[in-house]
Amino acid sequence: MLRTWIADSVHKVGEQITLQGWVHTRRNMGKLIFIDLRDQTGVCQVVFLPNHVEALTKAAELGNEFVVEIVGQVNTRPAKQVKADVITGTIEIEAFQLNIISPAATPPFEIEDEFKEEVNEELRLQYRYLDLRRTRLHRNLIVRSEFVRHCRDFLYGNNFVEIETPLLTKSTPEGSRDFIVPSRHYPGSFYALPQSPQQYKQLLVGAGFERYFQLARALRDEDLRADRGYEHTQIDLEMAFVQQADVMATVEQMMIQTVEAMGYTVKQKPFPRFTYAEAMAQFGADKFDLRTPEEKQSKVLAYAWVTDFPFFETTDDASTGSGWTFTHNPFSMPKAEHVDWLLQGKNIEQIITQQYDLVCNGYESGGGSIRAHQPEILRATYQVMGYSAAEIEASIGHMLEAFRFGFPPHGGIALGVERNIMNLTGESYLREVQAFPMTSQGRTAVMSAPAPITAAQLHELNITIQQ
Repeated sequence: MLRTWIADSVHKVGEQITLQGWVHTRRNMGKLIFIDLRDQTGVCQVVFLPNHVEALTKAAELGNEFVVEIVGQVNTRPAKQVKADVITGTIEIEAFQLNIISPAATPPFEIEDEFKEEVNEELRLQYRYLDLRRTRLHRNLIVRSEFVRHCRDFLYGNNFVEIETPLLTKSTPEGSRDFIVPSRHYPGSFYALPQSPQQYKQLLVGAGFERYFQLARALRDEDLRADRGYEHTQIDLEMAFVQQADVMATVEQMMIQTVEAMGYTVKQKPFPRFTYAEAMAQFGADKFDLRTPEEKQSKVLAYAWVTDFPFFETTDDASTGSGWTFTHNPFSMPKAEHVDWLLQGKNIEQIITQQYDLVCNGYESGGGSIRAHQPEILRATYQVMGYSAAEIEASIGHMLEAFRFGFPPHGGIALGVERNIMNLTGESYLREVQAFPMTSQGRTAVMSAPAPITAAQLHELNITIQQ
């Protein structure tokens, strides 16, 4: 007999069905035994009655988190027992047969929607596969999947092409420390894991893919905090032959279409816009929450754009020798009226870039810019930051070379998936919307890393560790 999903069982009243899943709870009432059975789609009540002796006898062996198969009939619950807040609250399953597929040891913590007492973070992550059985976390990953699906559907419907870019690449200055990977074939040389697909996506636009996107993994060796980890996923897109308003309009349309399809309310359409100077003057920060206290209690999403960021800021890094570094992205294009300042290397503190950030409910949800597509502009940016001609060639010579072969004006954005899901679910910690996050000390979930490697591996990679 074909298996029935629990969520679909409400449509099969009077029918015999087969369910498979986990025992969420068990209640022994003496002559009757009730369990709540859980699968990916929901939870339903199953009752074992005396007229099905074998099934009732087996049900006495059940414990929480046992994996079982149940054959039974879908019955309507008595009116007094209906649970209006549960999708299966109008039915229960009368069990005819019970097959215990896999018994379960006692979990190290209760699999409840909310823990009755505080559970150590590292214990939760050590047993993350149990932690994810909780309804709230399970729902968060379903929301994440639904968000990504709607965004993908929008992009496919608007002539975007999904293309993957490499995970092993070159270390380049993009704002954070790189994670580096030693090369066995080139001793003393290293790959870097991508902080973003920035250069590759620009090269794809130059290759004629005028609308590109991907679900990109980004890895950055930066300080950890509640809303930031070593790795995250971003909806990364780039568009050719566009101006700033075109990219912002496309992203705004995608976000509205996506979140409204998921049942959320957008506070203001079109999204309000603030310059960086206006945001700092009004809110004291370039990330802010426009909701009222009442709106914070409901599914209201207050989006806003922040534009006109300073291109450069002063730096204490003496290695550059210039005193300047980029604020967001060195590949950005200055505002048209400031291009000459950049090329001449003057009025550096006044140069404004065509950078735009999408803000929602106090978080930065995405950031992008119109890109430099002419070699002299990108070269001038690195000159301002104190790079010599040789250093510029070593860092971005491949981009300067590519720009010689007919590059269109282009721009894009990266939307942090985790940050957006935090907004949709109301979570305050990144780890609650990732499947296998790291601990706050930077150790991986379930499989303990970082960890030492063998002497043979070190030898093969020509690496010596100093004691």
